[in-house]
Amino acid sequence: MFSKLLELKPVTLAILAALLIIAVVFYILGKNKKNMKFNTRIIVYGSLCIALSFVLSYIRLYRFPQGGSITPASMLPMFIFAIMFGPLPGIIAGFSYGLLNTIQDPFIIHWAQFLLDYPLAFGALGLAGLYKKNIAISCFIGGFGRFFMSFLSGVIFFGSYAPEGMNVLLYSLIYNGLIIGSDTLICIIISLVPQVQAAIKRVSSGNLTQ
Repeated sequence: MFSKLLELKPVTLAILAALLIIAVVFYILGKNKKNMKFNTRIIVYGSLCIALSFVLSYIRLYRFPQGGSITPASMLPMFIFAIMFGPLPGIIAGFSYGLLNTIQDPFIIHWAQFLLDYPLAFGALGLAGLYKKNIAISCFIGGFGRFFMSFLSGVIFFGSYAPEGMNVLLYSLIYNGLIIGSDTLICIIISLVPQVQAAIKRVSSGNLTQ
């Protein structure tokens, strides 16, 4: 009965799991009739943004030895989703995206490190929804949220990788700053392009015909 299910590739299963998490959580949230009309739109946009971020994350401009890569704005779709629908949906979508990211060369040495570096770190991207007036600032807030989680992970679990004599706090700050800081900076630069800002505003308003 389940033979075909077992033939599914891990990436397919991960995508299905992420979409299922989003659908279930937003269905629960949508039990509030006031928010019911947004269910389908949130699920569709959340799925698209996760898929786009996931594809962009496979384009690696530079890959670091202890995990982490600089990508061409792979976090930007998650920032846009959080700006459109707010921090809570953004955190949920980011959490799902973080789980999905574990199939990309995961670097896991402890369950707590896994939580910090994947679901919690990527979930923090949803904090971009806390400030919607300026896209660049929103990207910075979301990027800093992810940086903070990974910074904690670096201090607690990866101190042994620090060069001899270097403070572990400084090592984690530099290492995660280079990775997440570079990714965030790329997102900020792209978000400042007038055409990109106009496109984000059209998508946020639901007007895709202009």
